[in-house]
Amino acid sequence: MSPRSLLASIYTAAILSLPAAGQAVALAAKPAAPPAPPAKTTYTPPRTADGQPDLQGIWNNGTVTRLERPADLGDKVSFTPEEARQYEKDIVAKSNRDQRTKGTVQDVSNAYNDAWWDSGSKVTGTLRTSMVIDPPNGKLPALTADGERMYQDRRLRIGRPAQGPEDRMLAERCLMFPTDSVPMLPYVYNNNMRIVQSKDSVAILTEMVHDVRVIPLDGRPHLPETVRNWFGDSRGHWEGDTLVVDTTNFSGKSRFAFDNVTSPKLHVVEWFTRVDPQTILYRFTVDDPGVYTKPWTAELTYSADPGPIFEYACHEGNYGLPNLLSGARAEEKASK
Repeated sequence: MSPRSLLASIYTAAILSLPAAGQAVALAAKPAAPPAPPAKTTYTPPRTADGQPDLQGIWNNGTVTRLERPADLGDKVSFTPEEARQYEKDIVAKSNRDQRTKGTVQDVSNAYNDAWWDSGSKVTGTLRTSMVIDPPNGKLPALTADGERMYQDRRLRIGRPAQGPEDRMLAERCLMFPTDSVPMLPYVYNNNMRIVQSKDSVAILTEMVHDVRVIPLDGRPHLPETVRNWFGDSRGHWEGDTLVVDTTNFSGKSRFAFDNVTSPKLHVVEWFTRVDPQTILYRFTVDDPGVYTKPWTAELTYSADPGPIFEYACHEGNYGLPNLLSGARAEEKASK
């Protein structure tokens, strides 16, 4: 059996030993039951000096696997190793930003050539066709009426000449990227993170936008409901070899993907399990009754990276946002 097939078998065994995704979160009561360690393996994660499973190091979650299953994959849940290799080859070739068609909008959109992008070149270690594993169709659940209203309002703001910086995406404003949000998703580049542990906390430094997420492990309660944060309020604990993180108290302003909205009702439970020396299996469940009609669950893998991580200075030489706003004001003036 090839190493890739073996990894897929390990992840499949781990997945089958987990509770059903619909049972994964007991909302507003207690964190969800953790996923079991990978079954039928002899791998034992190294321990820290405090005896905790060691997740430390630099990790990268870049992948060609999409959050939602692409329509052309239909009902296909997983790739074979051979199919995965071909899919990776096709996506990398299709995504090459050096393919230019002069005089088109797409050519302008490809202002960065391919050397600047690092979206990942492999599917996730699970070989699944999407990160979303529940609903089983690999798609996000339908939006609630309020969620649809918020989504359409956001699309309207993005599509019009910006009336202010609040109309633009959080990434353009250097406030939040998918990489440092909760849950933590990959982006088109800078997908590295460093995990550091102590007895009482786990810290995750994201390369972009160099935020540090500190997760207490000392059993302290969540902040009062009146305190709301962009990244929520995280509390962690160990269950076997798995780090379980429960996050509440969101402000409703955060975005964990460019094309989504959130509400203050957002509740996220995450599981981090080191399944071999080079891989962390990352699963999360999102429950946001203010936006989605039901909870949904996704998973992907983090791969060990040699690093190093350099500082990401988002606003250094960033002329785009002020130019965008001044251009909108110039259009308004010209129309009067």
